[in-house]
Amino acid sequence: MSSTVNEVTIKEYDVARSSCPDKKKKQKNERRSRALDFRAGTGAVKRGVRHNQMETVTMSTPDIAEVDQFRCRVDEIFQKVDKLEKKVNEVEQFYLNANKKKKSSSKGNSIREEQDKGRHVPSIKKQQQDASQRESAAAKRMQELMRQFGTILRQISQHKWAWPFMQPVDVKGLGLHDYYKVIEKPMDLGTIKNQMEAKDGTGYKNVRAICADVRLVFDNAMKYNEEGSDVHLMAKTLLEKFEEKWQLLLPKVTEEEKRREEEEAEAQLNMQLVREASHAKKVQAISNELYEVDTHLEQLRETVVQKCRKMSTKDKRNLGAAIARLSTEDLNKALEIIAQSNPGLQAMAEEVEIDIDAQSESTLWRLNFFVKDVFEGCDKSTAGNKKKKRKKEICDAIAQTVKKKSKKPSS
Repeated sequence: MSSTVNEVTIKEYDVARSSCPDKKKKQKNERRSRALDFRAGTGAVKRGVRHNQMETVTMSTPDIAEVDQFRCRVDEIFQKVDKLEKKVNEVEQFYLNANKKKKSSSKGNSIREEQDKGRHVPSIKKQQQDASQRESAAAKRMQELMRQFGTILRQISQHKWAWPFMQPVDVKGLGLHDYYKVIEKPMDLGTIKNQMEAKDGTGYKNVRAICADVRLVFDNAMKYNEEGSDVHLMAKTLLEKFEEKWQLLLPKVTEEEKRREEEEAEAQLNMQLVREASHAKKVQAISNELYEVDTHLEQLRETVVQKCRKMSTKDKRNLGAAIARLSTEDLNKALEIIAQSNPGLQAMAEEVEIDIDAQSESTLWRLNFFVKDVFEGCDKSTAGNKKKKRKKEICDAIAQTVKKKSKKPSS
């Protein structure tokens, strides 16, 4: 992967993204399995436990301090794996959200995405500079449109019939007691002009907002004054003249709005590409860290195996018998352990033949630890169930006794 965000292409981070979630989950489970093997093995040395006639691992010269050191190293790996797991979850969540957005987007966006493949992604700093320049240019273009609209407004205001609409309606002076019941939002050309010239940031932000208010001035007049009245006729005439002039400016307004929309879409796409490129680099970093964890675990495994005694024929026979007693689910897990050191093994096949004598010492001890843990868990579960059953029997007996005592003798 490239060293700078500018050099990261869509194709590169797509490859990194596609290789992330499912594969990493499987690798994480394998690492946890191996780490648990070490933890179980070092613990067995300390305890010297025997279970189901299977002798647990013993060292040639048991050294408790060395065992504790192994356990500490395994715990460190667990902590590192947990941190990596959080990072992977963050990356997965990001891509899940990204995929949802892509599914909800239109086909046009999909076509555009295909066209954009292979292009370079701008850096965040470059995008910020571009955004600043883009906003500045858009503001200048909008100012020019508003200047042209101001010319239209001035022409309307200079019409001989415009005088009734230049100031707010004098509701009290004219005795229009029901005006605010009929008109929800009063508006006049003088107020529009003042808002257009406002310098404190409270003015109009775009031309369409001004257009809407100009229409409102005349719509209010026609709504409150009956058709055929002088004010109604004056408002209708001025509105028609305004619409004629507005139609001449409208193409420029539409073109500017389309341009702004395209620029905004472009900016959002670039920002999304930067985020994806950033997460792709994070995926690469996580992959490197996971590789280091794998290497560390492999070194630990080899060290532990070197200190383990060689498994005897009797041990292998007991191990084979114990594997045969495993449930289907646990048997599949045992086959996965064997498959890790035997790539050609079809662990999910209907029939699998395993030659215990052909397995490496590392695989045999890992199977030993796994089977021991399975049967220890079963024993604990069985003991717990027996305890619960006995407790239930006692409670039922007490309940029956109470029930008999509560019955009244028949008369």
